[in-house]
Amino acid sequence: MKTAYLENEYVRVGVKSAGAELCSFLKKDGNREYLWQAHPEFWNRHAPVLFPIVGRLPQDQYLHQGQTYALPQHGFARDQEFELIQESKDHLVFELRDSAQTRKIYPFAFALRIAYTLRDQTLAVTWQVEHTGPGEMLFSIGAHPAFNVPLLPDDSFEDYYLEFSQPETLARYLLEDGTGLQNGETEPVLDNMARLPLRYEHYQKDALVFKGFRSERVTLKTDRHPHFVQMTFPNFPYLGIWTKRVGAPFLCIEPWYGVAGSMGGPVELSEKEGMQSLGSGETFEASYTITIG
Repeated sequence: MKTAYLENEYVRVGVKSAGAELCSFLKKDGNREYLWQAHPEFWNRHAPVLFPIVGRLPQDQYLHQGQTYALPQHGFARDQEFELIQESKDHLVFELRDSAQTRKIYPFAFALRIAYTLRDQTLAVTWQVEHTGPGEMLFSIGAHPAFNVPLLPDDSFEDYYLEFSQPETLARYLLEDGTGLQNGETEPVLDNMARLPLRYEHYQKDALVFKGFRSERVTLKTDRHPHFVQMTFPNFPYLGIWTKRVGAPFLCIEPWYGVAGSMGGPVELSEKEGMQSLGSGETFEASYTITIG
């Protein structure tokens, strides 16, 4: 595993070849780290890439063309070594291709490229999923970056809030306790409001999972000072918000092209909610940005 860096006069960004995972987003003014540093006491990841599924499958299994396959929660890309195929002071591209190992659990030929581009205090992350085999390829992909909350030592977690770019009326899609699977129930969260306060009790039922939102931007902020984290994610159909447990000093903001499976037994991969489809030779592309201040 190696770590590659992007740097300018404002920030320094680190990305690991393991999982092509963002591992540092440091603002030079104040030497302030915005990204969660994977302390194992709470959660030992920074910003894993979720591929080729988002969330959990029933019994961690799915069906495809008469066979049963097993995939762990959020897939396998986050635990694979990527190849760094482009590198400059403001741009990195990592690539993962299918292998004999991946085809045992995911029988598709693919190239997954993840690009990181730095401009001022904004990091753009672009995914390209290319189907390099015959027939149809099914997949989901998602982001899972975790940010330090609080950002300053005198703040508390509950001093912060998420501000959506538009007022939202949203319900959360509930995950069944202990399974990570959608149970078909919902619970109201926002009623024509743009501000969602951070409260640990929101996450006692696992992540907040949103569908049908209008906003393409969410800002993590506090009224105590001007420091913030802002994410933009145009056209993403799902959004997850999560922290591990009471006292965990981080928050994940997770735009997804895919979502956890539903309660019950294994289903055909094509029937799992949120799956994307590519024909032979086709490429899917999506981007999001992170800005710190």
